[in-house]
Amino acid sequence: MPKERIVTAQAQEKERETDVDAQTLEIRPRTLREYVGQRQLVERLAIALEAAKLRNDPMEHVLLHGPPGLGKTTIAHVIAAEMGTRAHVTSGPALTKAADLVGTLTKLEHGDVLFIDEIHRLPAAVEEFIYPAMEDRRIDFTLDSGMHARVVTLDLKPFTLIGATTRAGLLTQALRSRFGIAHHLEFYAQDDLERILERAAGILGMQGIEPAAFDALARRSRGTPRIALRLLRRLRDFVAVRSRGKADRAAVDGALALEGVDERGLDELDRKYMRTIASIYGGGPVGLEAVAATLGEDAETLEDLVEPFLLQIGFLARTRQGRRLTKQGADAVGFTLPAADGLFSE
Repeated sequence: MPKERIVTAQAQEKERETDVDAQTLEIRPRTLREYVGQRQLVERLAIALEAAKLRNDPMEHVLLHGPPGLGKTTIAHVIAAEMGTRAHVTSGPALTKAADLVGTLTKLEHGDVLFIDEIHRLPAAVEEFIYPAMEDRRIDFTLDSGMHARVVTLDLKPFTLIGATTRAGLLTQALRSRFGIAHHLEFYAQDDLERILERAAGILGMQGIEPAAFDALARRSRGTPRIALRLLRRLRDFVAVRSRGKADRAAVDGALALEGVDERGLDELDRKYMRTIASIYGGGPVGLEAVAATLGEDAETLEDLVEPFLLQIGFLARTRQGRRLTKQGADAVGFTLPAADGLFSE
């Protein structure tokens, strides 16, 4: 089994919702006041939550879209905590048939939050049952078939559905239109990541971390809190075993060098991706499928887990002809673009 990337924004096996430890739960913010970053979303939610409480109604349905690791699940738990209810977590691939969704919805109490991750992967047959549940708080399903068929209606308690997706374009318009609030989560700023790291370090019992260490961790976190916290745990282990309890910039460099993560937050897969475009395809343009075949990787994996950060930091450009390195990206792997590629130098 291949080693999981430390800088992937996807949740690793031990980070799944069903396998989190007490410290992880404590690190997760429980209220909007504790939540760091995503200021526009926090303000929108604060208004919606206060209005819902005044009306004694559930929070309206929320759709969160954007790259993984930015706190979609955390926001669902925060909304439930603010409303004084419970959050129930599932995913689109887990709801394989209508009975799975019916069983989940009928367990919800008044005002509970149902969080569906990867909601774009809901089977069409299951999605059809969500529409009346969201709008009319009921489910209609058919018993038997033919001349003996009859429709049974189940009334549901008022609830809030929070859908999360990394691929908003794959959602049907019918489903998207039923969410009262839709918001795109952005990558986190450097100072927000440092605040998240400082808070987490205190909860993890890490004392005496120098400010330069927080700065170095945040810069390598690819704008993603999940990655920042993962790097912090690697630093904690390295400090305990190798650097004699000293948590400074050198300790960060040492800990992450073992993981193959450089000062920009790039790992070996990122560098292989750029070197492939540079050395085999002359810097591009080249189609994603061709790069994936050359690397022996899945094209969807590259598109979801490698390209977003390279695009964010300006190392990669997507053009009509395909992917190509910018001047900064070419410089990062020691490649000189042909003079005609000056258009892509910025």
